[in-house]
Amino acid sequence: MPFTIYVQMKKPGRQKYADIQPVPFALDEKPQTVRDLLVGLTKLGVRQYNARKDEGQILAYLTREEIEAQAERGKVSFGLRGGADAVEDSAVANTLQCFEDGIYRVFAGGEELTELSGEIAWTDDLVFTFIRLTMLAGG
Repeated sequence: MPFTIYVQMKKPGRQKYADIQPVPFALDEKPQTVRDLLVGLTKLGVRQYNARKDEGQILAYLTREEIEAQAERGKVSFGLRGGADAVEDSAVANTLQCFEDGIYRVFAGGEELTELSGEIAWTDDLVFTFIRLTMLAGG
């Protein structure tokens, strides 16, 4: 039975945080740990990517509704044309490594989730926030 969670994604300097709305994601099961959450979201993302990558159009254009729907998910694109399928195991390994390396941070409500083995304290209105950190070049 699918379990719906709500996620908002932020990139420093790219968007006004007040404008970002939580987006629902239907996972295969309710995640108990941070690892479960990241693995479930990554597997869902790989399935969605592989399903849509071959849906390219002869004339690439987006309707206003498509642009708004994609913007709510955090990225607007014209879609992909063919190519290799994403590999679930590689994507999961990359997701977990990026979390451990601090490339992005994950919050449950206002609490930062810092350990892959950390359990998720569920509430009825829990929203997860992912923040991708920007690496600064120094000189």
